[in-house]
Formats: sequence, C-alpha cells, structure tokens
Amino acid sequence: MQHARNRRFASLAAAGLALVALASAPAMAQVGAPASGLGQSWPNATDVSSSPHWHVYLFERNGIRYVQVNDLSGRVRAAFARSGGSFLALPVGVDASRLGTPQEPLAATTQAAGEIVYRDATTTVLVSPQPDGTARVYAADGDCKDPIECSSRAQ
Repeated sequence: MQHARNRRFASLAAAGLALVALASAPAMAQVGAPASGLGQSWPNATDVSSSPHWHVYLFERNGIRYVQVNDLSGRVRAAFARSGGSFLALPVGVDASRLGTPQEPLAATTQAAGEIVYRDATTTVLVSPQPDGTARVYAADGDCKDPIECSSRAQ
C-alpha cells in the first residue's frame, strides 16, 4: 500500500514538473528580442537607445533583426530589417522615406548633424533632426565610423 502511494506521488510530481516546464517554455523562448510589436508606438520591447532623445526597439524573427526608431512622444519615425550584410528599409513610420541604408542611400544634404542612437557589433543607427520637424535616419554597418557617409550618396 505504501509503495502504491509513493508511485502515485511520483507520478503526480512528474506531471506537475512537466506542466511547469510547458508553461515556462514561451517565457524562455523570448529571452532574445521579441518577435512582435513592430510599428507600435510603445511596443512590448526594451528600449535599447543610447540617446535620451530617442527610443530604439529591436525585434527578431526567423534570424532577421528589425530595428525601429521612435521619438520621445512614441511616434514611429522609421524601421528597417537587417540580415547578414543587407539592410531593408521598411515602409513603417513618418520618416520612412528619409531612411538611408547602404543598399538604399539617401541623397546627401547640408543638414548632416545628428546623434548615434544605437550601435552594436553589426549595426549603427544615427538620427539627424531636420529644420522642418522631420528626421533623417541612417543605418550602417557596425564598423562604419560615419553612418551619414556610409548611407548617403552625392547627387
């Protein structure tokens, strides 16, 4: 009788552990960048900006990293995808047409002052506020010393 009770307890304990493992699997899977929330003003993602003037959010899905830049009021300014050595400007944000990448450079302007808002080993992002209230966003390789130069072309 005692042996049967111990076996039943062991079975219940094993089932309980299995349920805990299943319940915590989604939380463990989200250790990296989240896979949803791109395009939202206040996504459920960590702000990784190095600037107190801008918000930068990272998302990842199927090995592709997405970077979104928001202003302090939460307005989405621009976003791009990065995979391997390639950048892809996304049609997201009020300044989406003013996003420069090495593959899709912006025309050079005289208003080139800005600040680096994000940098990691593979990507550097610089935002340059414009006099008309818009912003130019430059995305470049992480080893680029001047993202404006790396993401612009002379006309």
